[in-house]
Amino acid sequence: MPKVTYVDHTGHATTVEVETGENVMRGALYNGIDGITGECGGGLSCATCHCYVDADWTDTVGGPSSQAEEELLESAADEVKPSSRLSCQMVMTDALDGLVVHLPEHQF
Repeated sequence: MPKVTYVDHTGHATTVEVETGENVMRGALYNGIDGITGECGGGLSCATCHCYVDADWTDTVGGPSSQAEEELLESAADEVKPSSRLSCQMVMTDALDGLVVHLPEHQF
C-alpha cells in the first residue's frame, strides 16, 4: 500500500499507509491525523482538508484538479500558497507512494 507522510504545523511527521484509490483526506481521518478536519466528508464543499504539497511532490501531484477546488482554496484566505491542495481531491496511486503533505496551523 502507498504511504503518505503528514507533517503538522510544528514539524511533527506521521507516515501512514493509504489504500490505492482512497483520498489523502480520508487517509488522515482513518489514521487519526490531527490537522485535517474534512467536515464535508470529501464532498468538495468546504476547505477543512487544506494541505500543502511538499515541494518534492508538486510536479507529480499538480495544482487544483478543478475550478471548484480552486474556489474553495481561495476561501482559505491568508493560508493559501502555490502548493495548496484540498486533500480530498488527491486520490492515492502507486505513483504517489511516499507523498508528503504539510498541514496548516488552522483549518477554515
